[in-house]
Amino acid sequence: MRPIDLAREHGLSAQAVRNYDEAGVLPPTERSETGYRRYTPLHALALRAFLALRGGHGHQQAVEIMRASNRGDTESAYRLIDAAHVSLLAERDTRTEVASALSSLSSTPTVTGPPLTVGELARRIGVHPATLRTWETHGILRPERDRTTGYREYGPDCVRDAEIARQLRRGGYPLPQVAKFVDSLREAGGAEPLAAFLDSWQARLTTRSRRLLAGAGKLDAYLTMLEQVSAAG
Repeated sequence: MRPIDLAREHGLSAQAVRNYDEAGVLPPTERSETGYRRYTPLHALALRAFLALRGGHGHQQAVEIMRASNRGDTESAYRLIDAAHVSLLAERDTRTEVASALSSLSSTPTVTGPPLTVGELARRIGVHPATLRTWETHGILRPERDRTTGYREYGPDCVRDAEIARQLRRGGYPLPQVAKFVDSLREAGGAEPLAAFLDSWQARLTTRSRRLLAGAGKLDAYLTMLEQVSAAG
């Protein structure tokens, strides 16, 4: 087969196939007497595996998996795949924690009486006071100030935002992303955007899981044929 023969199946250009070949995504390619690449069903299967892996692992990770497979280093390929599943599981756990935080918002006692001090809020959510000040710097918290002393005062809204920020930070979310979400929560005036965010997050996790499964299936088919070709050779 020619590069264009492999490319047509996936709506790619012939040059894209050549690029993948040079990147090590495809197994070694023979050349004709005139110097043209000669592809086989094995190469076609390798390209299908790579494109399927790319959907769940991303481009560079998929390239590394295919390179390892093509040089016979399946241990490295499996480690890359395992790492992706570990990462996905950790993200699932994080989403569960954030969802739990949302459900607990309604059951968390509302702050009554005087607003909390920085120390009181820090103890309430289990963080260091300096963390709360950092969150304030990033716009995550917006405490009021006592007119006499100038000390920070954290009312019910600040407590709610701090609870959510704690869960998102535990899940590894960067401060700018936490700030952006808390801003949307303030604008909506409630927890509805968080619920929508969680639904969207779950949909992304499901999509990635399916893509990882699809990539694994295509890679397994490719490795099976690769072993058969090696045995025959």
